[in-house]
Amino acid sequence: MTDRYLDDLTVGETWTGQPFVLSQAEILDFARAYDPQPMHVDLEAATTGRFGGIIASGWHVASRVMREYVDTAPFGATPMLGIRIDELTWLRPVRPGDALTVHREIVEVARSRSKPDRGTIRTFTRVSNQHGEPVLTFFNLIQMPAHAGVIL
Repeated sequence: MTDRYLDDLTVGETWTGQPFVLSQAEILDFARAYDPQPMHVDLEAATTGRFGGIIASGWHVASRVMREYVDTAPFGATPMLGIRIDELTWLRPVRPGDALTVHREIVEVARSRSKPDRGTIRTFTRVSNQHGEPVLTFFNLIQMPAHAGVIL
């Protein structure tokens, strides 16, 4: 991907990543290490629980979305800094074998008044399963540089 900077971006731009699948083994491994609740790690308890089977930790899904972002590199090698996540919402359980697709949209581009060599973009992220159902959404504020010498 070509390196892109703050002044290359416009509100309304979108991109969609390639689907990725969460396996049961991956779900169990992540949950055992970071979120060992019964619906994530105990096959028997999960089967009789309210979800009717193992589901991925929401934090696992969010971390895979971050990995997908890094792998996709929508702005090339341009250095960016995550500043904030807002309105992180888990909408549906993610089950082993679900194929998740990440869709992002730029909803705001703003140059810093005090440091015009940089600014922020705000993106809306929606993650959907193979049925097109949203499973996770959030807004992300990202700092990134402008082209050297370009003032909007």
